Amino acid sequence: MVNEKSVIAVICARGGSKGLPGKNIKPLAGKPLIAWSIEAAKNAATIDRLILSSDDPLIIETAGQFGCETPVPRPIDLATDDSPVEAAILYTLDRLDEKYDYVTLLQPTSPLRNSDDIDGCNRLCIELDAPFGFTVFDPPDNPNLSFYLGPDDRLDSVFGEDFYKLKSRRRQDLPEILAPNGAVFVARVQDLRKARNFYGKGAVGYRMPPERSIDIDSELDFVIAAALMEEIRK
Repeated sequence: MVNEKSVIAVICARGGSKGLPGKNIKPLAGKPLIAWSIEAAKNAATIDRLILSSDDPLIIETAGQFGCETPVPRPIDLATDDSPVEAAILYTLDRLDEKYDYVTLLQPTSPLRNSDDIDGCNRLCIELDAPFGFTVFDPPDNPNLSFYLGPDDRLDSVFGEDFYKLKSRRRQDLPEILAPNGAVFVARVQDLRKARNFYGKGAVGYRMPPERSIDIDSELDFVIAAALMEEIRK
């Protein structure tokens, strides 16, 4: 709870990942991937309740072994590749007896996110009375140097004519741009119902370091995450 506002955290983990099948329970540094998110949430001071939204019996069983309850299993039609995670969360919230002021989405694919990151994002959003908040980081490639490939292989700057007016294109001289890292999303429940999207207007950003911002989507990501985790735990 933050400023007398109740917070429920939902870990969303469907079973039908095509890019990396079974990734949510794939072992990482001695534990199933999902366990790292469960443990971070259980250690977060701002979380009043932690639940899982999943359609997969094995994921549900694994999460239960690490102390995460699954009061409302996710229906199959909300667990497809095209199903928005917001719809699954609202489906779950609508079927709980208790009502909460804020909801925090935690994705298992961000195993290096810790309890301080969760608490920091929750507090920032709630204390600033923002409808939405999510974690951000400084990406390795500044989007100011990105281009669209047009007809005849002509390149057009994503930022239009302003790009060509820059006095310097060195990374350290470019305007700072932050990107979401997928680790923590927070929303006031009533605003999530209206927008049905965590990227709503008025969102605030909580900065996380790049070394904790990996979002696992491939075997290579697993290797990188394991190496980073080993370094962090030294």
